[in-house]
Amino acid sequence: MALSAALMLGGVASAQKVAFEEYNLENGLHVILHNDPSAPVIITSVMYHVGAKDENPERTGFAHFFEHLLFEGTENIKRGEWFKIVTSNGGVNNANTTEDRTYYYEVFPSNNLELGLWMESERMLHPVINQIGVDTQNEVVKEEKRLRYDNSPYGQLIPQVKKYMFTNHPYRWTTIGSMDHLDAAKLEEFQAFNKKFYIPNNAVLIVAGDISNPAQAKEWIQKYFGVIKKAPAIDRKTFTEAPITQTIKAEFEDPNIQLPMVVAAYRTPSMKTRDARVLDMISTILSDGKSSRLYKKIVDDKKMALQVGAFAYSQEDYGTYILYGLPQSPFTSADLLKEVDAEIVNLQTNLISEKDMQKLQNIYENQDVSKKANVEGIADNLATYYLLYGDVNLINTEIEMYRSITREEIRDIAKKYLNPNQRLVLDYVPSKDKAQN
Repeated sequence: MALSAALMLGGVASAQKVAFEEYNLENGLHVILHNDPSAPVIITSVMYHVGAKDENPERTGFAHFFEHLLFEGTENIKRGEWFKIVTSNGGVNNANTTEDRTYYYEVFPSNNLELGLWMESERMLHPVINQIGVDTQNEVVKEEKRLRYDNSPYGQLIPQVKKYMFTNHPYRWTTIGSMDHLDAAKLEEFQAFNKKFYIPNNAVLIVAGDISNPAQAKEWIQKYFGVIKKAPAIDRKTFTEAPITQTIKAEFEDPNIQLPMVVAAYRTPSMKTRDARVLDMISTILSDGKSSRLYKKIVDDKKMALQVGAFAYSQEDYGTYILYGLPQSPFTSADLLKEVDAEIVNLQTNLISEKDMQKLQNIYENQDVSKKANVEGIADNLATYYLLYGDVNLINTEIEMYRSITREEIRDIAKKYLNPNQRLVLDYVPSKDKAQN
């Protein structure tokens, strides 16, 4: 047993400290450099502090739309040429959007650093936003919505949960937004959205990888980004939600499914808080893998469900903690919810064992290593910790917070947030018309 414990502890990797340099340009653009010569690649990325929550409620989907639109071209990159330039120079690129931010990046061989910087500065300085681009990307986004939401089994899970979790905050709508809103928007509205949010003083530039000549890199950054003018500061509104004090019950019919799903969702605090990290650990205890409590008890032992799970949907202002299960006949959604609740009460009442706590800590140590395993992950984390958390060095220190979480905190945070009167219970069921057929 002692040997097994030693092997288990010895198998936990230790993450290297991520060294970085950060500074501001005069126009307010924050710059972070991370030099890693281990591979001859370089990533140039820009994260803008704009997401779905920054949209007009009558024009939802704009931030995600711009994720696509800003690849259309610039004054110096012809329409349709962006991806050709990247691939012909041995690179890859992509972008993604959340409720809180939008992220663009290119990965090139390290001798193409200047190209990557020029392309991202072009996106910020000279985007071409015209009707043909808007019309083209409108069709692209509609197809994405059909694939990911409308025609995907359980594709409406997150949208349905958000609708009930948030009645005042912009988190209540989906990142992909409303197609009717996008159809109704005029070209001038897209241009105004770009002018307001895609600006240097609302962004962070990350250069990570094999920076063979840091002085030269800084010269190029100044050359391409320093000329961009600072824009007026963004006046951000604060939205608050009243506490949930009684169970919200709802039902949603999905024509794409044959098996019902029961969902329990709880509103939780900002991902920046300590409580959110404790809830991450609770999610791991309950549903991370086949040895987790819910899976072992409900799926393996009692064979009441085909699948159970739990995850924290973490965001800058609030979070949502979501539990779900697919009941297996003859058991019902109510049976599953009862078993899930019993396991939560167990967490609220009894401390997890020292052994389980050590296993939990090992999981988070390994996750810390994984997020720093490649230059793309490091760049994404550097941008996120600066823009959304306000502390770049969390890339090195956040693990200390997880290490300091106690068994008592896990019990107390479960008591604080995971109570029946503080949640949504959603019966996610097959379409009744389909069931009758």
